[in-house]
Amino acid sequence: MNDFLRGKRQKPPRLAEMVRGHEPILAPGAYDALTARLIEQAGFPAVYMTGFGTSASLLGRPDVGLLTMSQMVDNARRIVQAVDVPVIADADTGYGNPLNVIRTVQEYELAGVSAIHMEDQVTPKKCGHMENKQVIAATEMIEKIQAAVEARRSDDFLIIARTDARAVEGLDSAVRRARAYREAGADILFIEAPQNEEEVALVARAFPGVPLLFNWAEGGKTPPMPMERLKDLGYRIVIFPISTLLTAAKAVRAVLAEIKAAGTPMRIFSDRTSFRDFTEMIGLPEIQELEKRFATKAGEYAGKTNE
Repeated sequence: MNDFLRGKRQKPPRLAEMVRGHEPILAPGAYDALTARLIEQAGFPAVYMTGFGTSASLLGRPDVGLLTMSQMVDNARRIVQAVDVPVIADADTGYGNPLNVIRTVQEYELAGVSAIHMEDQVTPKKCGHMENKQVIAATEMIEKIQAAVEARRSDDFLIIARTDARAVEGLDSAVRRARAYREAGADILFIEAPQNEEEVALVARAFPGVPLLFNWAEGGKTPPMPMERLKDLGYRIVIFPISTLLTAAKAVRAVLAEIKAAGTPMRIFSDRTSFRDFTEMIGLPEIQELEKRFATKAGEYAGKTNE
């Protein structure tokens, strides 16, 4: 079956079933369709659409609430269409009040996303590991979660409730908020930016048996932790939102510096992906197969009409 002709090869595995498994779901961050394909080709079971990376790639600007819901959904749709694994997407604050959240859920679900996370920050939001965040009242966030749960068409579309209260009100408040969000119907809890390993463990102890998400943000406020430790604590999803973005940025800056200094990139070209490998990676052989197939059919038709 030709992927380009038929679109997605198969319905992605149900994220809801994967969350009930025993191994943590590792989901590196994709900021566009290409990085999503690379993540899938590397063998990961899920892709995370990073809001930080989406803002950087679409606008060249930091994650401070500059993107609209439509821009985020458009990026999510392109990523979903590029892969066959579940996509977890950043949905920021839900982009407004409970009525706005209803439309947000509908649009992301129609785009084929398997799960979204919404946070309890004041709009415009900031990256969860930046300073000077503010949070809305817990009651307001509860209303948003209830609206999200009612708006989804399928229970397979998961609602991840994120609280940024740790930086504003302290960890105890963040745990209380997360508990209330779970009671409001959230499928998975995401307490953003615990500041040491003990806080990470405390969150896990506060929610035994509840699916938890751990945000592995390099250089952020949460320290890196061994995967076995996160598994033992019961974290079910681990996202790596900026790993691909930071790596790509460094590589691009290096090649640009070389072109500026030497006039060509030839001295560092040995480290590049070859043109042939890259075109194969993005599906050129499938396109060439289609070109050949339809050119043959057109030739056969022309021959018959000339008889």
